[in-house]
Amino acid sequence: MAHNVLGTELAPCSYDPLTGYFRDGCCNTDASDVGAHLVCVRVTAEFLDFSRSRGNDLITPLPQHRFAGLKPGDRWCLCVHRWREALEAGAAPPVVLESTHASALQFVTLAQLEKYRFTGKVHGID
Repeated sequence: MAHNVLGTELAPCSYDPLTGYFRDGCCNTDASDVGAHLVCVRVTAEFLDFSRSRGNDLITPLPQHRFAGLKPGDRWCLCVHRWREALEAGAAPPVVLESTHASALQFVTLAQLEKYRFTGKVHGID
């Protein structure tokens, strides 16, 4: 069983859009996940623009990869390095701690994540 940054069972991040390195709705990981898709975020327009400016367009649909594109309010398992980069640039999106994999703590602190905690409903449903 995978754990989140709070030490409890990892909760789903999103089933619509379907997220996660394994496209299982959770921010699960293993050694093949070189991008470290560990942080469950609720994307904002500011973050989506920031990510596109860094060469990672999460807005444009890519049907060949079954990716419909993200819009503000969607939840997504984000690479922890991109979240940290956004944090340093002042564009970090809110984090769903219950759905953020414990391995994220190897790269960012719980205090950093808690500062951006999303306080709405969790488990993939608003």
